[in-house]
Amino acid sequence: MSSKLFALDIGTRSVVGIILTEENNHFHVEDIIVKEHKERAMVDGQIHNVMYVAELINEIKQELEEKHGPLTKVSVAAAGRSLKTEQASVTINIRNRPIFTEEDISRLELQAVQQAQQQLLQQKEDAKISHYYCVGYSVLYYRLDGEEIGSLLDQQGDEAQIEVIATFLPRVVVESLIAALKRADLEMEALTLEPIAAINVLIPPTMRRLNVALVDIGAGTSDIAITDKSTVVAYGMVPTAGDEITEALSDHYLLDFPVAETVKRQLQTAEEIVIQDILGFDQTYPQAEVLQVINPAVKQLAHAIGQEILRLNNHVAPKAVMLVGGGSLTPNLAEELSEILQLPTNRIAVRGIDAIQNLTRDAQIPASPELVTPIGIAIAARKMPIQYMSLTVNNQVVRLFELKEMTVADAFLAANIRAKQLYGKPGHGLSISVNGQDIFIPGGHGLPAEILVNGQAASTKTFIQTGDTIQLVEGRDGQPATATVRDIADSVVVKTITIQQQAYQIEPQILVNGTKATLDTQLQDRDTVTFTVAETIAEVLSITKNNHTVTQPSPYAIKIDGQPLYLPEFSAQLLLNGKPAKMTYAVKDGDNITLEQPVLPTVQRIADQMNVLLEDKIVIHFQHELLELKKIAHEALLNGVAVSPLVTVPNGATIAFQEKDQSRWIYQDVFRFSNWQLPTAFKGQFTILRNGQPASFDTEIFGGDQLEILLQENNA
Repeated sequence: MSSKLFALDIGTRSVVGIILTEENNHFHVEDIIVKEHKERAMVDGQIHNVMYVAELINEIKQELEEKHGPLTKVSVAAAGRSLKTEQASVTINIRNRPIFTEEDISRLELQAVQQAQQQLLQQKEDAKISHYYCVGYSVLYYRLDGEEIGSLLDQQGDEAQIEVIATFLPRVVVESLIAALKRADLEMEALTLEPIAAINVLIPPTMRRLNVALVDIGAGTSDIAITDKSTVVAYGMVPTAGDEITEALSDHYLLDFPVAETVKRQLQTAEEIVIQDILGFDQTYPQAEVLQVINPAVKQLAHAIGQEILRLNNHVAPKAVMLVGGGSLTPNLAEELSEILQLPTNRIAVRGIDAIQNLTRDAQIPASPELVTPIGIAIAARKMPIQYMSLTVNNQVVRLFELKEMTVADAFLAANIRAKQLYGKPGHGLSISVNGQDIFIPGGHGLPAEILVNGQAASTKTFIQTGDTIQLVEGRDGQPATATVRDIADSVVVKTITIQQQAYQIEPQILVNGTKATLDTQLQDRDTVTFTVAETIAEVLSITKNNHTVTQPSPYAIKIDGQPLYLPEFSAQLLLNGKPAKMTYAVKDGDNITLEQPVLPTVQRIADQMNVLLEDKIVIHFQHELLELKKIAHEALLNGVAVSPLVTVPNGATIAFQEKDQSRWIYQDVFRFSNWQLPTAFKGQFTILRNGQPASFDTEIFGGDQLEILLQENNA
């Protein structure tokens, strides 16, 4: 038993009505009627004047009913040119969070699609999310820390970015289609998208794993669909099509638009082209010459289509390109397109209805590529009708336009569940100013929301069916950020410094909002932190209050008789780790600071240095006794005061040496140091000997001399 299918292709310039019969999965085209719009009732695939379009549909319906009986239901398609394509990217901070799972990636993709939707809505007034159906999207790039990457799965880093190209169908397109059909007393039996219709009849599902582009070139627009990995991954449209070629002929040869359209069609068959211009003159031109005239327009059309294919296909040429629609017959279009896409010409082909499997047609119906889409609409409506799904999302009834296998993500888009709701909110962060530089400490990452489909755990990729109940259990919010001064003092080190054999812990001087704080002080949002770090020996000595005991020593110098005398061997030394240092030297953890103080010199030491004799002394033998004779030769004045030779001389002191007794030692000086005396009752002669030689009391004596007085008593 055969069944009859009635389908309409409502295009920019015309409406095509088609009758097909189906028997045992075989389709036969019985009738086709094409009628052009009387006025501009269609713009960019959307019905602008429902009344005019309804009248035209009614005319086609009545003509077909005369031959084929009553028609009450019809299959239609939303035009590919009415699809809105938007590119968008989302960047998230992934520092300190677990590695990426497939569900994380899916939720990020959903966020990017919603971003694309938002961008689309910003261009419209009175924007509502529900004004658009998302009919498909594909990922253009994944990036990790700014570098393009094949997949984010199991990756870790600081920043993840995803860029998508998403396609949307305005809901008003569907509503205006239904309204126009109602006015023509027709009920919508099934709905499809024009690109899907053409793909379904030309590219069977087994071929859809290949990356193929299908281009439907109409009068005003060229619709593009891309297949890959067994699905339709992208849709697009360029507002350039067959009319550009017709206009080029019209402008060059002064032709009325319909005449130019006829000339364009002749180019496919005739060697000689007869053209009558608007002045009524007939001219015959070789086909090659006319082709030369339209060549710039052909190049422009090929360029527009080629660039959009590359944009939709991630800037890579597909494996093959199929051209359908009336504009696909434009001469040299395939060759120009092959140059832009860098594909061999045998990978770009015009496909007519002969390419549709299991299809026959009545003899009067041409095998034209412009009939591929209307036939595809009828067949796709029977084989894969697009229907509304009705399901519940968080107790809200949602109706979905079923364009493909629908997932939880599609339901969320339709229910206006924002991607942000799929995760708990991140905890509040802290904004801190550190030594004039702003830093941000993020709060904890939120935990993902739980998704349930009919009470069972699911993900955003889970397939859904009519009647399903989806529940989104909100994720836990992240913990607010907490930090102590120690957490942000990564470059500030607590130093252990030894000063004069005593160890000190040198912590940075910390002010929080101008008040003294410690490394363990808890920070609040908007706090201002100032670190002052001891970097030099002088700063360390000041903090440890050693700056009075350990100083940068000045060189040892004294004044003698008004003249400065520098004596380096008596100068103190500041040492850092045993090596001479200055107060400005930088210190690091573990350093050892010492001040090496030499023993200060005595007055005697200075006198020796100056070859000044303070005390003149000699040792002699007198009367078989060892005697030391001494007298002050010079008196030392330290800062004007007479001092002993054993007194130490401080740095910067003034010394003067005053001459005292410079006379020579003589024999009689001995008696000041010796207890020897002449016997009281002695009477007689005495002989004075120096070294065995006669001498007198004023004889000069020297150290080591042997002095002797010999007594000789008188004999009475």
